[in-house]
Amino acid sequence: MKLKEEVNPLLLLLFHLMVWIYTAITFLPCYLVSWFSVPEAGFCGSEEERAKRAKARSVMGHPEGPYRALSATKTLATSLHPGVDTLDKMFEFAATRFPHRDCLGTRVVITEEDEEQSNGKVFKKVVLGEYSWRSYHKALTAASQLGSGLASLGQKPKSNIAIFCETRAEWLIAAEACFMYNFPLATLYSTLGGPAIAHGLNETEVTHIITSRELLETRLKDILIEVPRLQHIIVVDDAPTSWPGYPRGITVHNMAAVQELGARPENAARERKQPLPSDIAVIMYTSGSTGRPKGVMISHSNLIAGITGMAERIPNLCEEDTYIGYLPLAHVLELSAELVCISHGCRIGYSSPQTLADQSTKIRKGSKGDTSVLQPTLMAAVPEIMDRIYKNVMTKVEEMNCVQRTLFILAYNYKLEKLSEGYSTPLCDKLVFRKVRSLLGGQTRVLLSGGAPLSAATQRFMNVCLCCPVGQGYGLTETCGAGTISELWDYSTGRVGGPLVCCEIKLKDWVEGGYRSTDEPHPRGEILIGGPNVTMGYYKSEDKNQDFFVDENGQRWFCTGDIGEFHKDGCLKIIDRKKDLVKLQAGEYVSLGKVEAMLKNCSLVDNICAYANSDETYVIGFVVPNQKHLLALADQYGIRGSREELCNSKAMEELVLKVITEAALTAQLERFEIPRKICLSPEPWTPETGLVTDAFKLKRKELKTHYQDDIERMYGGK
Repeated sequence: MKLKEEVNPLLLLLFHLMVWIYTAITFLPCYLVSWFSVPEAGFCGSEEERAKRAKARSVMGHPEGPYRALSATKTLATSLHPGVDTLDKMFEFAATRFPHRDCLGTRVVITEEDEEQSNGKVFKKVVLGEYSWRSYHKALTAASQLGSGLASLGQKPKSNIAIFCETRAEWLIAAEACFMYNFPLATLYSTLGGPAIAHGLNETEVTHIITSRELLETRLKDILIEVPRLQHIIVVDDAPTSWPGYPRGITVHNMAAVQELGARPENAARERKQPLPSDIAVIMYTSGSTGRPKGVMISHSNLIAGITGMAERIPNLCEEDTYIGYLPLAHVLELSAELVCISHGCRIGYSSPQTLADQSTKIRKGSKGDTSVLQPTLMAAVPEIMDRIYKNVMTKVEEMNCVQRTLFILAYNYKLEKLSEGYSTPLCDKLVFRKVRSLLGGQTRVLLSGGAPLSAATQRFMNVCLCCPVGQGYGLTETCGAGTISELWDYSTGRVGGPLVCCEIKLKDWVEGGYRSTDEPHPRGEILIGGPNVTMGYYKSEDKNQDFFVDENGQRWFCTGDIGEFHKDGCLKIIDRKKDLVKLQAGEYVSLGKVEAMLKNCSLVDNICAYANSDETYVIGFVVPNQKHLLALADQYGIRGSREELCNSKAMEELVLKVITEAALTAQLERFEIPRKICLSPEPWTPETGLVTDAFKLKRKELKTHYQDDIERMYGGK
């Protein structure tokens, strides 16, 4: 995992001399502190000791499990506080405990302008001001008034309501309003296409929907005729206040107007019917990575249990923490993370991928991105975003002069070694990594990764350069995003930690794939998650509920389709996925996800989809190349052209394939796992293209359709 050192011997000697002097000076204070401190305090070597301790064990003593966290071997946790068993009670508890503390923050747009790029494209650029905050008391009042207003517009308890909106403060306020008044909330990704939106709205039979002005005008308006039950559209923006030109029978309201309606004495005095823990809180539509989105029914008790498990893995979580919200709130990872923060009185500042950092696409050059202004202490991210940060920084390292690059590599390798021993490196952090850490505001103490596997190289980079631990988690919408999270002092890579205190995990033999609980050195099999966080099943899809079952003790379980192995310390490692396993013509099994994860570490690859046909003898791939490295490779071999021309060049295909093959061999992939042919994509895969989900998971079915001609060409069809 170390970076390659090509170092001037004199510089190397000087660096090691400085390190020796620094170590000698700091050893005695560090030793004394560790001597007088309890082991759990985390000084000096204690983190290494904690990392080696068992995290979970098989409660029955069998290799297949079930495995539970050591603190939950007798009883699984169901709630954070006694009696706080629904989401409305949780929000009220937080507002009572932290009434005047900042809760939800939004940046005000100061100026907005068009900026023409060198290729003729025009991008919108913004200058944003400071964060404006709502207190917990004001947020609760806003939610209560909105819920009352929706009831006044005819929304009934236990009748579904939809939200189709970007991540913003109003999304969470609307959700809390629905939780308070027992309106099951159907969540839809803001990037879904028209047919998927219409399907979700019609399946849930909603009469009311909450959305934004932009999504109403660009996506929702065109399909209104396909949603005959819809009567009321609530727009979270303040302007405009009149909405002409909509179909007869549909009324458009501004959120502020609905809140004013709810605040009227005659409406505010109306009795509110509180939800039961078993009532549906959310019908969360999946991102559709394997086909048409499915609605997962999540009860109040499911979400309360899930956030209880997650919160236990974040040490010292308190009202002093600041979380930055920018991932889709329609994704279970973001919703759960924000509910964890609300339950502990943290403040949540809202952002977007386009305004996150100073270098983000919508931030005008010279002005500040959201992380620089907010300086969050907590952050969730999907691997795709962290991979981008890693590759961008490493590209800048390659551009440094010899001395700068050498010092960076030496400091990186030195810190990596010290982290593995359980030590911190404050001098390196301050002198070398401060600028990299400032990319996320400079104060981040916990980074939670979820949604997909995180590569070892990226995880190590985050640990070293961003100076904060990465908690790699594993969960699904069907388990409220809760399953496992690695302990923050565990710096091992490729693992996702032990089970959370709200659930237990067991392994089921998958004989066809060759995975059994009797395997050595680690038991392996399909991952089954059980506990109070396992959801109620799929909405109106009984035929798809075969992956859920209830055991003899009345506990619900979900069969994930992922393949894992348990290590001796109780940590889980995801090693495969049933749906990603393809049997080649010669009988070899290829894990497409494994191939992609290994090749994403190649600097030339921004994204990749491996594909294999059981009637063929080899793997092929679709590759989105990194523009900077693609141009450098073309220049090296004297090939000229635009990005699109280079991607369509047979010569460039062969050169990129050669680099990818070398990377695959370095990663120790088997020969039959390495793509034999590739095609290059000039356009990146974004949720807007429909080729990846909002969490940047590959949509294999859509990718296969999109590249069908290339598949036939690469397999010799034409």
